Amino acid sequence: MDQATRLELDRLVAAALAEDVGDGDRTALATVPSSSVAVATVTQKAEGVIFGLDGAEAVFAALDPAAEFEALCGEGIWRDHGPVLRVRGDARAIISGERSALNLLAHLSGVATATARYVKAVEGSGGQILDTRKTTPGMRLLEKAAVVAGGGSNHRIGLWDAYLIKENHIEMAGGITAAVAAARAADGNLRLEVECRSLEEADEAIAAGAERLLLDNMTAAQLREAVVHVNGRAELEASGGVTLASVVEIAASGVQYVSVGAITHSAAALDLSLIVEPQQ
Repeated sequence: MDQATRLELDRLVAAALAEDVGDGDRTALATVPSSSVAVATVTQKAEGVIFGLDGAEAVFAALDPAAEFEALCGEGIWRDHGPVLRVRGDARAIISGERSALNLLAHLSGVATATARYVKAVEGSGGQILDTRKTTPGMRLLEKAAVVAGGGSNHRIGLWDAYLIKENHIEMAGGITAAVAAARAADGNLRLEVECRSLEEADEAIAAGAERLLLDNMTAAQLREAVVHVNGRAELEASGGVTLASVVEIAASGVQYVSVGAITHSAAALDLSLIVEPQQ
């Protein structure tokens, strides 16, 4: 995990515990004897890809710095079910951190699982599944790491690391050619992509120097026509309303990339549970 992702995780864990535990877990404080020790096992109850063990561990460690962890499965691997993580430490801390740890692990595993389903669907087509900026605020780097764990690839991280010239930029700049020229004048080193709604716009964008074209909300037939027309002059990315039902035909059109907002903004949490056993 790089430093930026670690900082995001630490902030997220602190915020999660502040909202859930607050100034103390009243039930655990009242019912769990102080200094008691427990071992907890997190179990995967539905098929999918586990990702986010570092996050779950960070939650428990924030409440009990002496907690011990044992990973019981690998991340980024499709599996049916089974044990995921074992935690040994202060019983109050484990019980108090359970929900925050499972929320984080289940969500990130859900993103990895959703991504893996799309990647499997387009296997053999040559098309690559990309994420988008449709991420949970404050969790972008973690969710994008989960996409990679699921076999997908990251698009730009934010508005700062690549050009994506869309219809509103084009309108304000006075056209595709003007928008591309202005972007290149501002920073000629950034990757540059242009949203195109027609073959004519594709030709203009390529002539202006676009490296990749975003073909938004085109049908599979339109995408196939665009692939033939562009003929390798630029990379092509299909986007807009992509579902598991439609992604196979979209990828089969010959585009190099398919971006899917659903793998982050609509990923279902993976079903997990945590069982605690007291220890002497």
